[in-house]
Amino acid sequence: MEGRKSIVGEDTPVITSARTGGEDPQAIAQTILDGFNNHYYLFRSFGHEAKVCFEHTDWSRAGEGRKERILGYEKRVSETVNSLNKSFPLAAGNAQWWPNVKAAFITLVLNHLQAECAETFYNSIVCRVLHRDYYNNRNIFWRPSLSTEHLYGPTPTYRSYYPLTKGLRRCLLQTVTSFSLANGFQNLRRDIRYLERSILEQRAKDWQAQANYQVQVLGSLFFRGKAAYIVCRIINGDIVQPLVISILQDGSRKMFLDTALLRRKHVSVVFSFSRAYFMVDMEVPSAYVRFLLSIMPSKPPVDLYAMLGLQKQAKTLFYREMTHHLSHSQDNFQIAPGVRGLVMLVFTLPSFQFVFKLIRDQFDPPKSASREEVRQKYQLVKYHDRVGRLADTLEYSNVAIALDRIDPLLLAELRATAENSIEEVGDQLVIKHIYIERRMEPLDEYLTRATPPRRRRAIRDFGYAIRDLASANIFPGDMLKKNFGVTRSRRVVFYDYDEICYITECNFRRIPPALHYEDEISETPWYSIAHNDVFPESFGPFFFANGDDLKLFEQDHADLMDPAWWNGIKDTLLRGDLADVFPYPVKHRFSAKYGS
Repeated sequence: MEGRKSIVGEDTPVITSARTGGEDPQAIAQTILDGFNNHYYLFRSFGHEAKVCFEHTDWSRAGEGRKERILGYEKRVSETVNSLNKSFPLAAGNAQWWPNVKAAFITLVLNHLQAECAETFYNSIVCRVLHRDYYNNRNIFWRPSLSTEHLYGPTPTYRSYYPLTKGLRRCLLQTVTSFSLANGFQNLRRDIRYLERSILEQRAKDWQAQANYQVQVLGSLFFRGKAAYIVCRIINGDIVQPLVISILQDGSRKMFLDTALLRRKHVSVVFSFSRAYFMVDMEVPSAYVRFLLSIMPSKPPVDLYAMLGLQKQAKTLFYREMTHHLSHSQDNFQIAPGVRGLVMLVFTLPSFQFVFKLIRDQFDPPKSASREEVRQKYQLVKYHDRVGRLADTLEYSNVAIALDRIDPLLLAELRATAENSIEEVGDQLVIKHIYIERRMEPLDEYLTRATPPRRRRAIRDFGYAIRDLASANIFPGDMLKKNFGVTRSRRVVFYDYDEICYITECNFRRIPPALHYEDEISETPWYSIAHNDVFPESFGPFFFANGDDLKLFEQDHADLMDPAWWNGIKDTLLRGDLADVFPYPVKHRFSAKYGS
């Protein structure tokens, strides 16, 4: 190919022939793209359906749709792999074909509105049909081949409204009413006044309107839980300010504006990695990510793609970032500090803000779950509404790490307790299955170092974390403080899932009175305990061995040690009621700020 310059880099050749050995690289590439297009059509259909579920307050179907959307990617990959094996049996598993297929695929996605996601789908296909020895720059997209920086579809990603010509209140009215929601409002005039007032109150004292003053509004609503969110930005001069508006409904399905968030720290919490993914109908996902980055510049694109429901794209971006980091760092992977886990082997790269978790081959007592059961627990969290209290995970297969980047103590631990999950190939250690989470400080360690005010706040938030999880039908199981972490925003989040279960599966009981003194001092319970029995009265020692800490905890959360509270939550869930868990403080709600 001397004399010809490839548009995709020196390591990816252009197509040298249209057909080799009777199977057409262009046709193979088109089959893969057809599979992706089908996937993304169905992905968008869940965004359409989320709007219908919101209008009909069908929260059960909304939850089912969230799960189906996650499962849908793997189904479309499997369908496409089956199609390739059937239509192109010679090429499907033969590495020599794939440089030409890759080059053909690039030509097909040059103007594709989801080009980056299509490349990720292509990678998923290649990793299914080829042995991992052939995952290289010639065959898959280790880096993006195309820029999506100025990628726009036929429909504008956002709409702009101009307060200088129409007035702020009218612009806000147009913003709120532009989504054609079927339900009416309780009192739209009141809500627009509250919205305008909230914006005016949070302006700087020296604020002045500039010539470019405008409100820009993303074209699709963001649906999650019982809420629909309007995502906007206010442009004034060179200042970009977020504006996120929450829409809720009352018992008569009348809508009302619940709050307006105008500070980055509050908007970032709405998009936290500890919350469920949004349902959004996006024509050009990269344009949505760019818009969100403009109002949350500290958020990595990995988190934003994940929050938009594009977890596979998030995984692709994360793996590229990790590879880049490894090539520009010198520290080694090592066993994570803290209490050793009985189920998960946890390690970290100190210079990288993530932890790596793999399932041990065998679990020491009292743990009795199987490896498959542990994987199902992590999958449950992926599907579930995480209500800001469950850390999201990225799940990978066949991750290769250079052996010389692994601390000897960690390598020995891997060989001793996770031999079935690793394979040493040359100078590489291949981990067959691994979870990756954002690194947090374990709550038990945080409390030993926190100042008294922060310590009190963390103890209280620990209780609120348990309450939020219960309202989402999640019982943590092992509620030791070491299984909770503290985020950068000092929010307590649960991250150990091997004993997690549904509240509705638990039997919350009181401890029966002892018949004899010998029963009370015995090391074994004097009462029968079934598999799903839970005794909240015994939680105190698990929560806090320090009596002062326990008293502080009981000031706000004494009812968590009463089975009546848990059974009340269980009854509510069994009736099908979805609790209100807001991703913003109650004091920010319009009803709290301005009255009903």
